[in-house]
Amino acid sequence: MASNEYSGAPNVVVANNDELLTKIDHQVLKDAAKADEAEHKISLADAFRTHKKAILWSMALSGALIMEGYDVVVIGSFYGHPAFLKRFGVPVPLSVSENGYVIPADWQSALSNGSSAGGIIGLLINGWASDRFGPKRVMMVAIVALTCFIFVMVFANSLGMLVAAEVLCGIPWGIFQTLTTAYASEVCPIQLRGYLTAYVNLCWGVGILLSSGVVKATVPIASDWSWRIPFVVQWVWVIPLFLIVCFSPHSPWWLVRQGRLEEAEDTLIKLTNPEYFSREDAKNTVAMMIHTNELEKQVSAGTSYIDCFRGIDRRRTEVTMMVFAMQLLSGQNLIGQGVQFLQTAGISTNLAFSLNMVLNSMFIIGTFFSWGLLRIMGRRTIYFFGMATMATMLVVIGGLGFAHSNGAVYTIGGLLIGLNFIYNASLGPVCYTLIGELSSTRLRQKSVALSRIAYQIMNIICGIIVPRMLSPTAWNWGAKSGLFWAGSAGLCTAYIFLRLPETKHRAYGELDVLFEQGVPAWRFKGTKVDQFSTHEQPAFSSEHEKKEVNQDIAHLEH
Repeated sequence: MASNEYSGAPNVVVANNDELLTKIDHQVLKDAAKADEAEHKISLADAFRTHKKAILWSMALSGALIMEGYDVVVIGSFYGHPAFLKRFGVPVPLSVSENGYVIPADWQSALSNGSSAGGIIGLLINGWASDRFGPKRVMMVAIVALTCFIFVMVFANSLGMLVAAEVLCGIPWGIFQTLTTAYASEVCPIQLRGYLTAYVNLCWGVGILLSSGVVKATVPIASDWSWRIPFVVQWVWVIPLFLIVCFSPHSPWWLVRQGRLEEAEDTLIKLTNPEYFSREDAKNTVAMMIHTNELEKQVSAGTSYIDCFRGIDRRRTEVTMMVFAMQLLSGQNLIGQGVQFLQTAGISTNLAFSLNMVLNSMFIIGTFFSWGLLRIMGRRTIYFFGMATMATMLVVIGGLGFAHSNGAVYTIGGLLIGLNFIYNASLGPVCYTLIGELSSTRLRQKSVALSRIAYQIMNIICGIIVPRMLSPTAWNWGAKSGLFWAGSAGLCTAYIFLRLPETKHRAYGELDVLFEQGVPAWRFKGTKVDQFSTHEQPAFSSEHEKKEVNQDIAHLEH
């Protein structure tokens, strides 16, 4: 590469591909440049027409996260579920809980953290197994395992058994989290990448909203089936999901990393519309993948977890992990236990479950809104203003916690719905877009796994402290908890400004060059990149651009 340090003066960075030409043919570099130019120039409408099959496959595979979103909220909703409380809770005075029972804070923490603990195991397994055996095979095994683990959940007869079931189910859920995001970021071009990775958040929302409806519908049932039925529903989409995975095309990026170049071309043909995408286009696109893969190998040849923390990948891994961890540091965890939060604020059980459905519908409405924002704004901008807005709203919610009136109670409920809308229009969906783009292609599965592990670790911490914040038998902070998370969200806002780079409209090779050159986060958007330049045959679009870049190279060398 041309340089390992960014001086701050030039606004152009250039990749020196002379060293790569000893490993790849010069024609491959030319073909890669053609594919990169075509990908940048294609319009959004043409991208949809050309890659509509890839869009459908990506959306279908992302449906796996409906299952995870469904169960995560089911457990949180049960803390205010009369039949569940009667079966597993401890008796308390009616002045403490209108149901007469509560789940102790310790058990709430164990239940909330069970899937997170299992998820960490699943994420670590997937980061290794998907590279070795292929994402498709790993995901099919995970679906079969989940089908068996749901039995433990449905027929649990103690809180300890439920915790064990959550841990077991968390393992395949951890696998789903990584594979779906990585697949969405690899099968489509730049123009569609943001929408399909953000769609992952919508799948979470569908699962969460579905669980809210099922739990509310089963509340009147007097027997244990009132809480068992929501678990049974998880079996409904196991077979359809298995068939979707079985017939889905491989990721062409994974095939290139395995050296299966002809298969990668064939897969690209399957994922595109032959009226707009020829065999020559597929060849050029594979050449671009080869170039990006070799570019990353030149900087760091390894593909292990340790390599995620070496050289320039250390910065990429840090930012990727923080992007996911900030989802919870934003105060979003209060939304995850919306029923209990609303009840501690003074809202009745029936109204709390109704408001919880409205609350969770924001996952879908907000994601649709985020697609509009992704078209007109950068990822960094959306993340910054989303976090800052949430910090402000949490201050208001926390302040209202000191008021004792019906007006304050209903205002808190409305603000919580607004908070969830802001989260799902910004942090929720854009997080998946960023983690799919920030990591290098060779380390993507492992980087996404590590970022989700950072989230799960934060989820465990929140699973310990949030129940105590809300439980009437523990800290009993209620709505005042908003002040704590407002401070956390404020610190995250500062981090975003200082460390989170802009990735919109950037090819993976361009991002490799920007990170390798050490460009500061706030200069990613305005810095021009030429990733196909060589001293033998520069890939400039004009003589003026050639002269400008050569001047910048001379400045860097000086």
